[in-house]
Amino acid sequence: MRMLLFSIIMLAATTAGRSQTAGEYFKRGLARFEGNDPRGAITEFSHAIRLNHEYLDAYNKRGNAKLALHDYDGAIADYTTILEKDPGYVKAYYNRGIAKTELKNYNGAIIDYTKALGLLGSDPKVVEVYVNRGAVKIDQQNFHSAIADFDKAIAINPTFAKAYLNRGMAKGLLHDYKGGIADLSKTIEIEPKNALAYLYRGIAKSESGQKDSGCLDLRKAGELGAQGSAQMIKKYCD
Repeated sequence: MRMLLFSIIMLAATTAGRSQTAGEYFKRGLARFEGNDPRGAITEFSHAIRLNHEYLDAYNKRGNAKLALHDYDGAIADYTTILEKDPGYVKAYYNRGIAKTELKNYNGAIIDYTKALGLLGSDPKVVEVYVNRGAVKIDQQNFHSAIADFDKAIAINPTFAKAYLNRGMAKGLLHDYKGGIADLSKTIEIEPKNALAYLYRGIAKSESGQKDSGCLDLRKAGELGAQGSAQMIKKYCD
């Protein structure tokens, strides 16, 4: 009896040690990822998973590190593993949607974002999901549906600059320059140094005949480091 009790104690101690070690690897992985070392982070998260195959947060963070390295297929594999084990793990749907978008699997991304929205319910985090899903719809040139997603995000959080930015861009692509300029101006009101808002507003103004004001915006976008601003200045202002 004493020998059996001793064996049980030793087994419990071993299991606890392994769990703690997995947690330590996970913490080191987080530190490496935050230190801009995604490859090192993957190594640490992999150690954690090797010791605990049910460590879903480690799969998720390893997927995020793979995303940072543009290993989208690898990231999707990690997120899919999570969802096979726990279909209610919202972050896996959201992150897998990002990876699928990068691979131009737009229909798959929308399915994942829609699933995430259903699981989140009234959680304030839905605004990010609505905006991401709307951005995918822009890629599909489904501009009206994209605007509907941005409308939902803004209704939930009226100060979410990213929603105004994307809605302004979608309106511009529909040649609703007045509406687009209004949204992009709202973006700049919330985030005065948003380079893309100046860039898109400059384009919208230039396309609607407001050349002088548009060129001011384009030059401001260039000062703030917006990619493509030099080409737009050459197109509309030179």
